[in-house]
Amino acid sequence: MPYPKILTVVQARMGSSRLPGKVLLPLAGQPLLVRMVERVQRARLAGTVVVATTTDAADDAIAELCAAHGMACFRGDALDLLDRHYQAACHYGADVVLKIPSDCPLIDPAVIDEVVGFYLDFAERYDFVSNLHPATFPDGNDVEVMPFEALETAWREAKRPLEREHTTPFFWENPDRFRIGNVTWDAGKDFSMSHRWTIDYPEDYSFISAVYDALYNPNPAFGLDDIMRLTTERPDIAQLNARYAGVNWYRNHLDELKTVDSSQTRKI
Repeated sequence: MPYPKILTVVQARMGSSRLPGKVLLPLAGQPLLVRMVERVQRARLAGTVVVATTTDAADDAIAELCAAHGMACFRGDALDLLDRHYQAACHYGADVVLKIPSDCPLIDPAVIDEVVGFYLDFAERYDFVSNLHPATFPDGNDVEVMPFEALETAWREAKRPLEREHTTPFFWENPDRFRIGNVTWDAGKDFSMSHRWTIDYPEDYSFISAVYDALYNPNPAFGLDDIMRLTTERPDIAQLNARYAGVNWYRNHLDELKTVDSSQTRKI
């Protein structure tokens, strides 16, 4: 059987109500999006990595950044991210699609390989694999994997706005229909609600910048264990965005989601 053609989709846009233009903020001398794509490309199983942005004029800046740095770019619907992922998969002829949001500039390539490797090892057993249901890794290591056929089914049949906007809820909200696989952190711990490594607020940028300042120059390939060690040794860094730990998009949809409850999110 030929090796599947893997496409990793990094969704990105300029618009952000809490931190506009966050993907272009500087990290270790380059825009955040460039540093993040570098990390994703370090994963052995990431395949082709494409930045999927929107057709809005505001996102011309992202397309120009991709062109300047030799990063693949695909432009699609601004609000229907399920359609954007599907159209990108069609464009690149993908057999397997990875979804990774651009607000994860500390994502560990080894985590990507672990989740994708699990999917590839058990592809006949699962229709959707992630490390989010339930989540155990520090927030900001989000990896979701699906075969193209499953993505096409969701694209064709998903109707609810949250299913279109967030790409994958159609899978994990229908466990009776889709075979759902999950990868948990092998440390045997759950830091998903206590360790926030994603970016949505200015405090998150302060935290991520401090991590890059401390770790990037000595080792551009720093990983999850390095960040854990740093935040243990430097609790002042860990505290920079601690007030937002556990805050995620679920909080706005608890009345609509069947498989997520209030223990998996926190209101501000």
